[in-house]
Amino acid sequence: MQAILHVNNLKTYYYAGNRVVPAVDGVSFTLSRGEVLGIVGESGCGKSTVARSVTGLFDRSYTRIEGGEVLFDGMDLTRQSAKTLNRIRGKKISMIFQNPLTSLNPVYTVADQITEVLLLHEGMNRRQARERALELLTMVGIPEPKARLDDFPHQLSGGMQQRVLIAIALACNPQLVIADEPTTALDVTIQAQILRLMDNIRTQFDMGMLLITHNMGVVAEMCDRVLVMYGGVVVEEADPLQLFDAPLHPYTRGLLAAIPSIEAQKETLYTIPGTVPRFSHPVTCCRFADRCPHCAGHCRTQEPPLFRTGDGRGVRCWNYLSEKEEPSQ
Repeated sequence: MQAILHVNNLKTYYYAGNRVVPAVDGVSFTLSRGEVLGIVGESGCGKSTVARSVTGLFDRSYTRIEGGEVLFDGMDLTRQSAKTLNRIRGKKISMIFQNPLTSLNPVYTVADQITEVLLLHEGMNRRQARERALELLTMVGIPEPKARLDDFPHQLSGGMQQRVLIAIALACNPQLVIADEPTTALDVTIQAQILRLMDNIRTQFDMGMLLITHNMGVVAEMCDRVLVMYGGVVVEEADPLQLFDAPLHPYTRGLLAAIPSIEAQKETLYTIPGTVPRFSHPVTCCRFADRCPHCAGHCRTQEPPLFRTGDGRGVRCWNYLSEKEEPSQ
């Protein structure tokens, strides 16, 4: 498949007074056209920071990209001006945000918010843009789309608001869509509808999709490959079948064990002890050491690299070091 996005050793740090927080600390991956790459992990592990680093949508007063590159369409997005990024965002790279009610402007109609991106990037006049907006609302399954064009966001249900966000993201037929927790604010039935819609659109337009989520069920349903993040780094990389069948990293096993199961009939739900810590740069130990049931002495003295296994997987854990495995470059 044709690769459309290369992220190489990306490092995005937050600055709080004299403290430096490595929110993303050396993340690398490639995304191909037509592929869905999932990034999964607890809140605070760096998933959304990766997405905002790719698009340049972060507060530069306390956030800096300190290293690495984000290669898209022949250019490194981390080195582009705000003007150049504005030409790319919305046209070639689109983003579907987590909460549609806070992402949509409450004082503008649905038509206003969809046509804005068309007027800006496609050079359409207002009549053409409105016709295209009607096509998009029909495509994403909005009932009575012509009537909904002049509605305000608060007049729509949560599922319809999310469909409007998807319509905005698809307006210019982008090469890459970044979906940041796109179903978190929706009930289970609407979640399933939105996921089916996103999968159909991905197939229809052959676009790449970066799907950020904490929901392992969404990973199983949607993704071709999965990155498990913890503490700003990738701790495991695999395809969904490998990940669910034989997780390698203790953190991944903990995430899977915490999924409720009717068959298992658990009296209590499993939880990973502790919370995601806030590291300071530089990190000199395994980031999962304080919560890991298999932590040994060397885990607290040296951070493991991402080891590549024989079946193409990756795992950042000293317990899986062997003579045949070599650190990822």
